Amino acid sequence: MKVLRAADRVAVPWKNGGGVTRGVAAHPEGAGTADFAWRVSLADVVEDGPFSGFPGVDRILTVVEGTGMDLTVDGRRRLVDQRFVPQHFTGDAPTDCRLLAGPVVNFNVMYRRGHPAPSVAVVRGELRVDGPALIVALDAPARAGGVHLAPYDAVLTGEGSTPVRAEGHTAVVTVPLLPSAPTRPGI
Repeated sequence: MKVLRAADRVAVPWKNGGGVTRGVAAHPEGAGTADFAWRVSLADVVEDGPFSGFPGVDRILTVVEGTGMDLTVDGRRRLVDQRFVPQHFTGDAPTDCRLLAGPVVNFNVMYRRGHPAPSVAVVRGELRVDGPALIVALDAPARAGGVHLAPYDAVLTGEGSTPVRAEGHTAVVTVPLLPSAPTRPGI
């Protein structure tokens, strides 16, 4: 199990410069926005404007702070006004955002089409999580496999079963751990 503390994350500008994001985890580890199979982050949206485009990528977005957003995804209106409800949409469709009542924080899971897709569930209470998963405390502390998680702290689990106790809302993201690309010998 790998512990990923919120305090260790650095805010970086969005691909289009319209906001900031803090990477939680990615596969392969250390992958940037151009070469991930999947990526999980927390994004601060402080003003109206377009989302960054990600060709060939699908998104699962969950509002975790704030009132919500009125999105226009590929010309269609999509009201995202409930916290802790995962919303699926394509990352390459033009997406514009209008904040409903001030800034929001979004929990984002992005994955490349053609790879196994992660799933996102927001849970409360006690449960067991089987197999590889990213567990992220959202609005209150949680425990995962005996590790205390403050809000926005996370653990990346491996195979096996992990007990989780969520005092508030906690995201459980199934994460397909894909083999790393083989290293090619130098010529």
